[in-house]
Amino acid sequence: MASRAPLSDLYHQMVKMRRFEEALGNLWLAGLISGEMHLGIGEEGIAAGVLAHLESDDGLALDHRPTPALVGSGVDIETMTLEMLGSEDGLCRGRGGHMHLFDPGHMAASSGIVGASAPLACGFALANLRLRPGRIAVAFFGESALNQGMTMEAMNLAAVWKLPVLFVVKDNGWAITTSSRKMTGGSIHKRAAGLGVPSSKVAGDDVAAVWKVAGKAVGRLRRGAGPQLIHATCKRPRGHFENDPLIEMVNDPIGSTSEITGIVRGLADSGGSGPGARLAGAGAVTKTALRMAWHLRGPARDPLERAAGRLDPQQREGLLEDAAGEVDQAVASALKRAGMSWPS
Repeated sequence: MASRAPLSDLYHQMVKMRRFEEALGNLWLAGLISGEMHLGIGEEGIAAGVLAHLESDDGLALDHRPTPALVGSGVDIETMTLEMLGSEDGLCRGRGGHMHLFDPGHMAASSGIVGASAPLACGFALANLRLRPGRIAVAFFGESALNQGMTMEAMNLAAVWKLPVLFVVKDNGWAITTSSRKMTGGSIHKRAAGLGVPSSKVAGDDVAAVWKVAGKAVGRLRRGAGPQLIHATCKRPRGHFENDPLIEMVNDPIGSTSEITGIVRGLADSGGSGPGARLAGAGAVTKTALRMAWHLRGPARDPLERAAGRLDPQQREGLLEDAAGEVDQAVASALKRAGMSWPS
């Protein structure tokens, strides 16, 4: 992509990402996609802002929420949809699902293993350093991946070898259902600094700010100055995966009565700790659920809404219509090729 990206272009990319994520969620709810479904809704500003500075032969290493970045890098949406549907015509012949994707045409790969994108990006970066000088690699991962040994080892190696790799931390504050601050010592900035890796922090819901920070980082990498880290904060408006049971209990306590009753009954009936310890445990779970509820229903930090407010309404509607039409057509074509249809 060109390194100059007006807000309208960034917004158009984000709308395509969001539309495809929502389509995948609906396909999964309809039973047309098997397994769990981890969506990247809320991360679009980070993906679009960084990808606007990449070239087609830069390496891209992704985590278990890869589809926004794949859409933004130009990977064919219809082929990705076929992959999710388990079709032989899919990106990986229907065997990768939504987490394990690879497109050699775009030097893009994803993995469901937390932290795996960091060493993969180092491999891309080393190859670029030797074979394609001036080309870089980018790793996207969540903040809790920094607690994985392979991530820290990869960052150390990148610093020692001065690899042209950009580590992008998508910090939504949660490691599945555990608050990240309760399981991570120190600060992300100081961890990077300890390895000699410069870092920048940015609000991931502000795509223009991400674009600006990423532009400086990518320029530094292309000049051969070694690795860099971007710490981008964002909001996870849904659970760790679709239909996350804890989120369901928070959003619909009446509909989840049987599950909640079972938990309460278990406090009284099961063996083990005494009543005091059990009540303390129940209180801790309740506190976590309430914090997650605030995170879900708290102040809006939607990257699309934030960007939309800066655009002319007529222009915004045109971009929405164009992006939605492109995604909807690709998904409909994939369903037809796979011999499937939306349940009536």
